[in-house]
Amino acid sequence: MPLHLTKVAFGATSLDHLATRLRERSADGPVFLTTRYLPKRHEEILGGGSLFWIIKHTLVARSPILQFGEAEGGRVAIHIDPALVLTEGRPKRAHQGWRYLEAADAPADLGDGVLAGDVMPVGLIGKLAALGLI
Repeated sequence: MPLHLTKVAFGATSLDHLATRLRERSADGPVFLTTRYLPKRHEEILGGGSLFWIIKHTLVARSPILQFGEAEGGRVAIHIDPALVLTEGRPKRAHQGWRYLEAADAPADLGDGVLAGDVMPVGLIGKLAALGLI
């Protein structure tokens, strides 16, 4: 089973905002994030791992990780697919940088044909999950 990463979608106010940012960045070429160090478990991630996005303390979507590469200044580039795959909302505390997420702990995909407007607001998902209702 693949290993995943989690990351706060810094500055993104909503899922639509994140999707728009990734779509705009993909017009300029490959979409990637930079980090100082190559994840030690990068080989496990390349076996089908994704970057799960946190918005308002909730895992809401994922971007498949395509490859790791080199970036400016000796940094590491994490290349991702700019198309978001919506997932079931799952509460997740914010953190700096990225963290590993085991496949068994990853939220399930919502499936094809689900639009961002069909999903409950992220804030509501977080509150309902905190109450144990979802």
